[in-house]
Amino acid sequence: MTIRLSLGDWASQQAGAKPVRHEVFVVEQKVPLDMEWDEMDDVSLHAVVYGNEGQPIATGRLLPDGHIGRMAVVKEMRGDGIGGLVLQALMEQVRERGDREVVLSAQTHAEAFYQRYGFSRKGEEFMEAGIPHIEMRHVFDE
Repeated sequence: MTIRLSLGDWASQQAGAKPVRHEVFVVEQKVPLDMEWDEMDDVSLHAVVYGNEGQPIATGRLLPDGHIGRMAVVKEMRGDGIGGLVLQALMEQVRERGDREVVLSAQTHAEAFYQRYGFSRKGEEFMEAGIPHIEMRHVFDE
């Protein structure tokens, strides 16, 4: 499979990010529309992965405060390492700008995925959009 990762601001990435987020969060996970789209999109760095046919298949965003969020991979492409590609690209951006750590709110079922990339649980489980989450963080080696 030939894939392409694109990084950029919301203006340049929304055409790819929106359909993936809509499919995964709004349709599949039933997240209300007003919770999915927020003002943080305009100030975040976005990653979008495109598949063989040029279709968007994964996305994630990096907020200015170093939080990674809105990680999503379309159902038929999960388990192929594409989510890891998005996560690592965003983590590299955090490292390049000099931050010592990166934080994210993970759906609890994805905890093992994030642990594979050096994240550890921080705090107790909480609900967001009716879905159980945990805060996780990764501290970069010096």
